[in-house]
Amino acid sequence: MANMNSSRSAANITEHNVVDAQSSFFLEKIPCLPALFSKLAFKKTTYQITDTLPALSAEQELVINAKHLAAFRSICGFKPGTQLPPTYLQTLAMPLVLNIMSNQHFPIRALGKMHTSNKVSVLESFDIRQPVTLNACIGDSLFTSRGLEWNMDFSARVDNQLVWSGVSTYLLNCTTGMSRREKPKLIRGDNPQEWLVPKGTGRRYGRISRDCNPIHLSSMTAKLFGFRSAIAHGMWSKSRCIAALEEQLPKSGYSVNVDFHRPLYLPSSVRFYARQLEPGQYFSLFNKRGEKAFLSGLIS
Repeated sequence: MANMNSSRSAANITEHNVVDAQSSFFLEKIPCLPALFSKLAFKKTTYQITDTLPALSAEQELVINAKHLAAFRSICGFKPGTQLPPTYLQTLAMPLVLNIMSNQHFPIRALGKMHTSNKVSVLESFDIRQPVTLNACIGDSLFTSRGLEWNMDFSARVDNQLVWSGVSTYLLNCTTGMSRREKPKLIRGDNPQEWLVPKGTGRRYGRISRDCNPIHLSSMTAKLFGFRSAIAHGMWSKSRCIAALEEQLPKSGYSVNVDFHRPLYLPSSVRFYARQLEPGQYFSLFNKRGEKAFLSGLIS
């Protein structure tokens, strides 16, 4: 796969309010990603319920590679074109996420943790030949009945103008004593599309997204983290659903919010539903029988 970054790419990692840590440091280049995943695999969760997550952040300037963008469009079902898929910039931010989660001051072993929701906002369109400054940082966190949910916040700037933002929420299962929240009723649409998600989807998307988390690569590696077989990346599932609705997307000024409900095991046959509601375009992804939801989302 072609390098998605220009030769000028570099990354800043900053730390705030971390005991016995440097106030900031600079990376000349993004480290080897397989080495980062290896580091994550052996990382231990040291988080205690009274702890505060450290305010870690990472930043990088890059230039979008046209061949890489075309490969992303292809694996996710987007048509060839000039409009940037709304989830693409988060894909480019994966090395920043891995640097943060592998940092010695980040107290959670992130591999195998549930990705519960994601929101991306396309604020302004821009010439994709321009340099983009991507930032990822630890955001807000809160306790729920399931444990600690923490955010990874993303932003992208072109010529110092904010053009895109995103938030991914992850779950650390732990006992909190909080009451279980009532699950919202899921909506289906008319005339569902049926898709076959092939066995190798996790490996193919992992090569493009650089998210080579073992839970996505094979049944053998997924079982090490408690899954019965490999599962699809949540961001692939979200991107695939958006691609089915891309003709309805404006150039800018919209958000796509998704909740992930359960793992999508590979291979699988799924049903995609869409329905226009007052708040915006609603969509959902269910199993073949239309009984169990993998995700539900809204374009607004």
